[in-house]
Amino acid sequence: MSKQDRQLPTTKKAGPHQGGRWNLETAKARFSEVVRHARDDGPQRVSVRGREAVVIMSVEDYDRLVPAKPRLPLVEFMESLSLSALDVERESDTGRDVEL
Repeated sequence: MSKQDRQLPTTKKAGPHQGGRWNLETAKARFSEVVRHARDDGPQRVSVRGREAVVIMSVEDYDRLVPAKPRLPLVEFMESLSLSALDVERESDTGRDVEL
């Protein structure tokens, strides 16, 4: 058997284990492939010691799950604050007398 015959299969032939499921060691060794599968095929699950631990997904999938919070313009933000409970009276005290 030649050295070329003993090489590991290419990443295109070696897909994720069990349809998008990876153990941590394999995911670390083939992280670029895990990311490619997440972008092309959907979320990829990674297990640690046999228990599912994390999901790697494309940013598009993430953005669909976690919609961006609307940002108010500064004026609208300031108007939305409840400032009526704040005491904003300035003290009339001018400080203490100091001899120079």
